[in-house]
Amino acid sequence: MERRKSPIRKYWKQYKWSNIRAMMKNNKSDPKICNDDFEGRLMVITGGTSGIGYYTCRKYASHGARILSINRNREKSERLCDELKRDFGVQCSYMIADFSSLDDILRVGKELSTMGDAIDVLIHNAGVFLKRKELTKEGFETTFVVNYLSSFVINYLIREKMKAQGSGRILIVNSEGHRFAVWGIETEDLNWQKRRYTGLKAYGSAKTCQLLSMLILNQYFEGSGVTINAMHPGAVKTGTGKENGALYKWYKRNVVDRFSRTPEISAEALYYLGVSGDLQDVGGKFFNLTTEEIPAPPALDMETAKKLWQESLRMGGIDDGNL
Repeated sequence: MERRKSPIRKYWKQYKWSNIRAMMKNNKSDPKICNDDFEGRLMVITGGTSGIGYYTCRKYASHGARILSINRNREKSERLCDELKRDFGVQCSYMIADFSSLDDILRVGKELSTMGDAIDVLIHNAGVFLKRKELTKEGFETTFVVNYLSSFVINYLIREKMKAQGSGRILIVNSEGHRFAVWGIETEDLNWQKRRYTGLKAYGSAKTCQLLSMLILNQYFEGSGVTINAMHPGAVKTGTGKENGALYKWYKRNVVDRFSRTPEISAEALYYLGVSGDLQDVGGKFFNLTTEEIPAPPALDMETAKKLWQESLRMGGIDDGNL
Protein backbone atom coordinates (compact mmCIF):
# COMPACT_ATOMS: atom_id res chain seq x y z
CA MET A 1 0.00 0.00 0.00
CA GLU A 2 1.35 3.43 -0.97
CA ARG A 3 2.11 5.60 2.02
CA ARG A 4 0.31 8.94 1.95
CA LYS A 5 2.63 11.92 1.84
CA SER A 6 2.10 14.34 4.73
CA PRO A 7 0.68 17.78 3.81
CA ILE A 8 3.81 19.50 5.14
CA ARG A 9 6.10 17.38 2.96
CA LYS A 10 3.74 17.76 0.01
CA TYR A 11 3.51 21.54 -0.07
CA TRP A 12 6.49 22.96 1.85
CA LYS A 13 8.91 23.22 -1.09
CA GLN A 14 6.22 24.76 -3.29
CA TYR A 15 5.91 27.88 -1.15
CA LYS A 16 7.87 30.90 -2.43
CA TRP A 17 8.56 34.12 -0.57
CA SER A 18 8.27 36.02 -3.84
CA ASN A 19 4.57 35.11 -4.03
CA ILE A 20 3.98 36.35 -0.48
CA ARG A 21 5.81 39.61 -1.21
CA ALA A 22 3.71 40.07 -4.34
CA MET A 23 0.52 39.58 -2.31
CA MET A 24 1.59 42.21 0.25
CA LYS A 25 2.40 44.66 -2.53
CA ASN A 26 -0.83 43.99 -4.39
CA ASN A 27 -2.89 44.56 -1.24
CA LYS A 28 -2.01 48.25 -1.53
CA SER A 29 -2.84 48.53 -5.22
CA ASP A 30 -5.88 50.06 -6.86
CA PRO A 31 -8.02 48.09 -9.33
CA LYS A 32 -7.85 48.64 -13.06
CA ILE A 33 -10.84 50.54 -14.42
CA CYS A 34 -13.13 49.47 -17.25
CA ASN A 35 -15.43 52.10 -18.76
CA ASP A 36 -17.09 49.86 -21.37
CA ASP A 37 -20.88 49.79 -21.41
CA PHE A 38 -22.85 46.63 -20.56
CA GLU A 39 -26.18 47.84 -21.88
CA GLY A 40 -29.01 45.30 -21.62
CA ARG A 41 -26.76 42.40 -20.63
CA LEU A 42 -27.48 40.28 -17.58
CA MET A 43 -25.39 40.19 -14.41
CA VAL A 44 -26.39 37.64 -11.77
CA ILE A 45 -24.97 38.02 -8.27
CA THR A 46 -25.41 36.31 -4.91
CA GLY A 47 -25.62 38.52 -1.85
CA GLY A 48 -26.37 41.76 -3.65
CA THR A 49 -28.11 43.74 -0.92
CA SER A 50 -25.11 44.85 1.14
CA GLY A 51 -21.36 45.39 1.12
CA ILE A 52 -19.45 44.35 -1.98
CA GLY A 53 -22.56 42.92 -3.62
CA TYR A 54 -24.52 46.15 -3.24
CA TYR A 55 -21.82 48.34 -4.77
CA THR A 56 -21.27 45.80 -7.54
CA CYS A 57 -24.97 45.92 -8.44
CA ARG A 58 -24.79 49.71 -8.63
CA LYS A 59 -21.62 49.59 -10.72
CA TYR A 60 -23.07 47.20 -13.30
CA ALA A 61 -26.41 49.04 -13.33
CA SER A 62 -24.62 52.35 -13.94
CA HIS A 63 -23.38 50.85 -17.22
CA GLY A 64 -26.83 49.65 -18.27
CA ALA A 65 -26.75 46.03 -17.11
CA ARG A 66 -29.84 44.11 -16.11
CA ILE A 67 -29.49 42.79 -12.57
CA LEU A 68 -30.62 39.53 -10.99
CA SER A 69 -29.67 39.44 -7.31
CA ILE A 70 -30.04 36.30 -5.18
CA ASN A 71 -30.48 37.18 -1.50
CA ARG A 72 -31.89 35.97 1.81
CA ASN A 73 -34.08 38.98 2.63
CA ARG A 74 -37.11 39.89 0.50
CA GLU A 75 -37.55 43.41 1.86
CA LYS A 76 -33.91 44.31 1.19
CA SER A 77 -34.15 42.74 -2.27
CA GLU A 78 -37.17 44.84 -3.17
CA ARG A 79 -35.44 47.95 -1.86
CA LEU A 80 -32.35 47.20 -3.96
CA CYS A 81 -34.37 46.75 -7.15
CA ASP A 82 -36.40 49.91 -6.53
CA GLU A 83 -33.17 51.86 -6.08
CA LEU A 84 -31.50 50.51 -9.22
CA LYS A 85 -34.59 51.14 -11.34
CA ARG A 86 -34.91 54.69 -9.95
CA ASP A 87 -31.24 55.66 -10.21
CA PHE A 88 -30.28 53.96 -13.47
CA GLY A 89 -33.50 52.96 -15.25
CA VAL A 90 -32.43 49.32 -15.56
CA GLN A 91 -34.33 46.08 -15.13
CA CYS A 92 -33.81 44.41 -11.77
CA SER A 93 -35.20 41.19 -10.36
CA TYR A 94 -34.36 38.92 -7.48
CA MET A 95 -34.55 35.40 -6.09
CA ILE A 96 -34.83 34.55 -2.41
CA ALA A 97 -32.49 31.86 -1.10
CA ASP A 98 -30.62 30.93 2.04
CA PHE A 99 -27.17 29.71 1.02
CA SER A 100 -26.89 27.53 4.10
CA SER A 101 -29.86 25.51 2.81
CA LEU A 102 -29.07 22.78 0.29
CA ASP A 103 -32.70 22.77 -0.86
CA ASP A 104 -32.49 26.48 -1.68
CA ILE A 105 -29.13 26.07 -3.42
CA LEU A 106 -30.40 23.26 -5.64
CA ARG A 107 -33.56 25.21 -6.46
CA VAL A 108 -31.59 28.30 -7.49
CA GLY A 109 -29.19 26.25 -9.61
CA LYS A 110 -32.04 24.54 -11.44
CA GLU A 111 -33.90 27.83 -12.02
CA LEU A 112 -30.79 29.49 -13.43
CA SER A 113 -30.06 26.48 -15.65
CA THR A 114 -33.50 26.66 -17.29
CA MET A 115 -33.96 30.41 -17.61
CA GLY A 116 -34.30 31.68 -21.15
CA ASP A 117 -31.95 34.64 -20.86
CA ALA A 118 -28.21 34.23 -21.29
CA ILE A 119 -26.16 34.85 -18.16
CA ASP A 120 -23.42 37.24 -19.25
CA VAL A 121 -21.74 37.51 -15.84
CA LEU A 122 -22.34 35.40 -12.73
CA ILE A 123 -20.73 36.60 -9.51
CA HIS A 124 -20.56 34.32 -6.47
CA ASN A 125 -20.36 36.88 -3.69
CA ALA A 126 -22.36 35.48 -0.75
CA GLY A 127 -20.14 34.43 2.13
CA VAL A 128 -19.79 34.06 5.88
CA PHE A 129 -17.07 34.00 8.54
CA LEU A 130 -17.82 32.18 11.80
CA LYS A 131 -15.62 31.85 14.86
CA ARG A 132 -17.51 28.84 16.20
CA LYS A 133 -18.62 25.74 14.36
CA GLU A 134 -22.25 25.77 13.28
CA LEU A 135 -24.19 23.16 11.34
CA THR A 136 -26.80 23.61 8.63
CA LYS A 137 -30.14 21.82 8.80
CA GLU A 138 -28.60 19.06 6.67
CA GLY A 139 -25.82 18.68 9.25
CA PHE A 140 -23.03 20.27 7.19
CA GLU A 141 -20.55 22.82 8.52
CA THR A 142 -21.97 26.25 7.67
CA THR A 143 -18.81 28.03 6.50
CA PHE A 144 -18.13 25.23 4.03
CA VAL A 145 -21.66 25.29 2.63
CA VAL A 146 -22.16 29.05 2.32
CA ASN A 147 -18.69 29.87 1.01
CA TYR A 148 -18.06 26.84 -1.16
CA LEU A 149 -20.71 24.16 -1.64
CA SER A 150 -23.38 26.67 -2.69
CA SER A 151 -21.25 28.08 -5.51
CA PHE A 152 -20.11 24.60 -6.52
CA VAL A 153 -23.67 23.26 -6.86
CA ILE A 154 -24.84 26.30 -8.83
CA ASN A 155 -21.83 26.19 -11.16
CA TYR A 156 -22.32 22.48 -11.74
CA LEU A 157 -26.01 22.83 -12.55
CA ILE A 158 -25.56 25.74 -14.98
CA ARG A 159 -22.38 24.53 -16.66
CA GLU A 160 -24.15 23.11 -19.74
CA LYS A 161 -26.29 26.24 -20.15
CA MET A 162 -23.21 28.45 -19.97
CA LYS A 163 -21.33 26.32 -22.46
CA ALA A 164 -24.29 26.30 -24.85
CA GLN A 165 -24.39 30.11 -24.73
CA GLY A 166 -20.88 30.25 -26.20
CA SER A 167 -19.92 33.15 -23.95
CA GLY A 168 -20.12 34.33 -20.35
CA ARG A 169 -17.96 34.90 -17.31
CA ILE A 170 -18.17 33.38 -13.85
CA LEU A 171 -16.44 35.25 -11.04
CA ILE A 172 -15.85 33.91 -7.55
CA VAL A 173 -15.28 36.41 -4.75
CA ASN A 174 -12.52 34.48 -3.05
CA SER A 175 -9.97 35.76 -0.52
CA GLU A 176 -6.30 35.91 0.37
CA GLY A 177 -7.71 34.05 3.38
CA HIS A 178 -7.42 30.87 1.31
CA ARG A 179 -3.79 30.97 2.50
CA PHE A 180 -4.98 30.12 6.03
CA ALA A 181 -5.29 26.52 4.79
CA VAL A 182 -1.50 26.32 4.83
CA TRP A 183 -1.31 22.55 4.44
CA GLY A 184 -4.37 22.16 2.26
CA ILE A 185 -7.82 20.70 2.75
CA GLU A 186 -8.98 17.36 4.10
CA THR A 187 -11.30 15.85 1.52
CA GLU A 188 -12.20 13.09 4.00
CA ASP A 189 -13.18 15.60 6.69
CA LEU A 190 -14.75 18.58 4.95
CA ASN A 191 -17.34 18.71 7.72
CA TRP A 192 -14.74 19.20 10.49
CA GLN A 193 -15.73 16.15 12.52
CA LYS A 194 -12.22 14.74 13.04
CA ARG A 195 -10.20 17.95 13.50
CA ARG A 196 -10.17 20.86 15.90
CA TYR A 197 -12.32 23.60 14.42
CA THR A 198 -11.18 27.20 14.16
CA GLY A 199 -12.88 29.95 12.20
CA LEU A 200 -9.76 30.88 10.24
CA LYS A 201 -8.96 27.30 9.26
CA ALA A 202 -12.54 26.61 8.19
CA TYR A 203 -12.67 29.84 6.19
CA GLY A 204 -9.31 29.16 4.53
CA SER A 205 -10.36 25.62 3.69
CA ALA A 206 -13.64 26.76 2.09
CA LYS A 207 -11.87 29.41 0.02
CA THR A 208 -9.26 26.86 -1.07
CA CYS A 209 -12.10 24.57 -2.14
CA GLN A 210 -13.45 27.36 -4.35
CA LEU A 211 -10.10 27.65 -6.12
CA LEU A 212 -9.72 23.89 -6.53
CA SER A 213 -13.15 23.44 -8.12
CA MET A 214 -12.33 26.38 -10.39
CA LEU A 215 -9.44 24.33 -11.83
CA ILE A 216 -11.82 21.57 -12.92
CA LEU A 217 -14.44 23.92 -14.36
CA ASN A 218 -11.80 25.89 -16.22
CA GLN A 219 -10.84 22.72 -18.06
CA TYR A 220 -14.49 22.00 -18.85
CA PHE A 221 -15.03 25.49 -20.30
CA GLU A 222 -11.80 25.57 -22.29
CA GLY A 223 -12.43 26.80 -25.82
CA SER A 224 -16.14 27.42 -25.19
CA GLY A 225 -16.05 31.20 -24.81
CA VAL A 226 -16.98 30.84 -21.12
CA THR A 227 -14.43 31.67 -18.44
CA ILE A 228 -14.23 31.27 -14.68
CA ASN A 229 -11.92 33.28 -12.44
CA ALA A 230 -11.55 34.12 -8.75
CA MET A 231 -10.58 37.34 -7.01
CA HIS A 232 -9.60 38.74 -3.64
CA PRO A 233 -11.85 41.80 -3.15
CA GLY A 234 -9.29 43.80 -1.17
CA ALA A 235 -9.26 44.68 2.51
CA VAL A 236 -12.63 46.44 2.53
CA LYS A 237 -15.37 47.18 5.04
CA THR A 238 -18.17 44.63 4.82
CA GLY A 239 -20.72 42.99 7.09
CA THR A 240 -18.83 39.67 7.07
CA GLY A 241 -18.57 38.29 10.60
CA LYS A 242 -21.71 39.98 11.91
CA GLU A 243 -22.94 36.57 13.05
CA ASN A 244 -20.17 36.39 15.66
CA GLY A 245 -20.21 37.65 19.26
CA ALA A 246 -19.71 41.10 20.76
CA LEU A 247 -15.94 40.75 21.20
CA TYR A 248 -15.35 39.94 17.54
CA LYS A 249 -17.68 42.73 16.44
CA TRP A 250 -15.75 45.22 18.61
CA TYR A 251 -12.44 44.00 17.18
CA LYS A 252 -13.71 44.25 13.61
CA ARG A 253 -15.20 47.72 14.12
CA ASN A 254 -12.25 49.23 16.00
CA VAL A 255 -9.29 47.42 14.48
CA VAL A 256 -10.05 45.70 11.17
CA ASP A 257 -12.38 48.33 9.69
CA ARG A 258 -10.09 51.21 10.66
CA PHE A 259 -7.54 49.97 8.14
CA SER A 260 -10.05 48.84 5.51
CA ARG A 261 -11.08 50.55 2.29
CA THR A 262 -14.49 51.14 0.75
CA PRO A 263 -16.21 48.19 -1.00
CA GLU A 264 -16.47 50.38 -4.09
CA ILE A 265 -12.94 49.30 -5.09
CA SER A 266 -14.14 45.69 -5.07
CA ALA A 267 -17.05 46.64 -7.33
CA GLU A 268 -14.64 48.36 -9.73
CA ALA A 269 -12.54 45.20 -9.85
CA LEU A 270 -15.53 42.94 -10.40
CA TYR A 271 -16.72 45.12 -13.26
CA TYR A 272 -13.29 45.07 -14.88
CA LEU A 273 -13.00 41.29 -14.52
CA GLY A 274 -16.54 40.76 -15.81
CA VAL A 275 -16.54 43.17 -18.75
CA SER A 276 -13.06 44.22 -19.89
CA GLY A 277 -11.81 42.89 -23.21
CA ASP A 278 -8.43 42.40 -21.54
CA LEU A 279 -9.86 39.28 -19.89
CA GLN A 280 -11.33 37.75 -23.04
CA ASP A 281 -10.70 33.97 -22.93
CA VAL A 282 -8.68 34.31 -19.69
CA GLY A 283 -9.77 31.64 -17.21
CA GLY A 284 -8.67 29.68 -14.19
CA LYS A 285 -6.85 32.66 -12.65
CA PHE A 286 -6.75 34.24 -9.20
CA PHE A 287 -6.67 38.03 -8.96
CA ASN A 288 -5.97 40.40 -6.09
CA LEU A 289 -8.53 42.97 -7.22
CA THR A 290 -7.40 43.05 -10.87
CA THR A 291 -3.77 41.96 -10.48
CA GLU A 292 -3.12 38.31 -11.25
CA GLU A 293 -1.47 36.35 -8.44
CA ILE A 294 -0.26 32.83 -7.83
CA PRO A 295 -2.46 31.20 -5.17
CA ALA A 296 -1.05 29.16 -2.30
CA PRO A 297 0.21 25.68 -3.38
CA PRO A 298 -2.74 23.72 -1.89
CA ALA A 299 -5.10 25.68 -4.18
CA LEU A 300 -3.24 24.39 -7.25
CA ASP A 301 -3.31 20.69 -6.39
CA MET A 302 -5.18 19.01 -9.25
CA GLU A 303 -5.14 15.60 -7.58
CA THR A 304 -6.93 17.02 -4.54
CA ALA A 305 -9.25 19.02 -6.80
CA LYS A 306 -10.51 15.82 -8.40
CA LYS A 307 -11.16 14.19 -5.02
CA LEU A 308 -12.92 17.32 -3.80
CA TRP A 309 -15.09 17.36 -6.94
CA GLN A 310 -16.44 13.88 -6.30
CA GLU A 311 -17.03 14.54 -2.60
CA SER A 312 -18.79 17.82 -3.41
CA LEU A 313 -21.16 16.03 -5.78
CA ARG A 314 -22.00 13.57 -3.03
CA MET A 315 -22.54 16.24 -0.37
CA GLY A 316 -24.53 18.37 -2.80
CA GLY A 317 -26.90 15.52 -3.60
CA ILE A 318 -25.93 15.44 -7.27
CA ASP A 319 -25.87 12.02 -8.91
CA ASP A 320 -24.02 12.67 -12.17
CA GLY A 321 -20.30 12.65 -11.47
CA ASN A 322 -19.20 13.17 -15.05
CA LEU A 323 -18.22 16.48 -16.56
